[in-house]
Amino acid sequence: MTTSVARALGTLLAVAAVSLAAARVEGRTQLKTFCRVKGQEENTLHGLGIVVGLKGTGDGGSSLPLLRSLSQAMQTLGNPLGKTGMAELKDTKNVALVMVTASVPPGGARQGDKIDCFISSIGSAKSLLGGRLFSTPLVSQDPRNPRVFGFAEGPITLDSATLTATGRIRGGCRLEEDFFNVFTQDDKITLVLDRHYADFQVASDVADLINASPIRMTSSGTVLARAVGPNNVEVAVPRQYLEDPVPFVSQILGLTLPDPQTGSRVVINERAGSITMTGDAEIGPVVVTHKSIVVEAGGSSTAAHFVPIDPGNQTPTLKALVEALNAVRVPTEDVIEIIKGIERSGKLRAQLVIE
Repeated sequence: MTTSVARALGTLLAVAAVSLAAARVEGRTQLKTFCRVKGQEENTLHGLGIVVGLKGTGDGGSSLPLLRSLSQAMQTLGNPLGKTGMAELKDTKNVALVMVTASVPPGGARQGDKIDCFISSIGSAKSLLGGRLFSTPLVSQDPRNPRVFGFAEGPITLDSATLTATGRIRGGCRLEEDFFNVFTQDDKITLVLDRHYADFQVASDVADLINASPIRMTSSGTVLARAVGPNNVEVAVPRQYLEDPVPFVSQILGLTLPDPQTGSRVVINERAGSITMTGDAEIGPVVVTHKSIVVEAGGSSTAAHFVPIDPGNQTPTLKALVEALNAVRVPTEDVIEIIKGIERSGKLRAQLVIE
């Protein structure tokens, strides 16, 4: 072997080694990607508000809920209605009654922080375009805790030119309370797997990973983690971290696991006309007739097929079927109906999710 050939071969081997190492790194996923710590959830605030400044597209003077709310607001501002009562508001057209919601991030927030809020008409308003939300107190969803946690107000922006009865106010909610989400209980944290990864095997793999890590033992000698279901893993906090559990949680969430193996899944978004599937989604022997399309997959029949599927493959994949249908330009909506038909027949060996 010449020196140049040996040098080239050495370079190729080095590149291959780097590629394999990169593949191993890319084939691992940090726990934080598909796990969250219980207690780190969003808090939703809501309130009933009034939008003013509309150009004749409000609820109108016949909406009693709006008139009552508007009357109460005027009373609060020191301008109560006169003797004729709500009859004074009969020509109101530039006001709408709306529901206001705001979500505090899972990580919590501090008093004075501003977050987006979302506005939805609950009356007969045709459009909120050009409207401004009157100052609205927001409370929690717990009826036992009626405290005001924030105030929302500001000009409304429509997200869609067609959905004119909904909108948002960017940074329109000012929080009046601190939100600290407790994430430890009884000296433990609980990892909650994302619903797309909720699986007994994945939960068991996560627990094994934590127990095999350098922080695997608590001071009492017991193992750190145990799976308590398909989507929950309990982890004991070691004694040295009890007063400051944040570094411990950071270490746990930073651990990497080989790509979690979940069951095959097919996700269909009918509005967008999209089909997303795992490559190993299989279908059993089945014959589907849809409009002018006849599809036979699997089995050993010699009947003529409108769409040819390898007759020698007794467990064809859904991916191959979809590719064959696309090759003969079957419309996406028909492909979706065929997949749904296969699932109804019990021959789709994957979980079907319709969005």
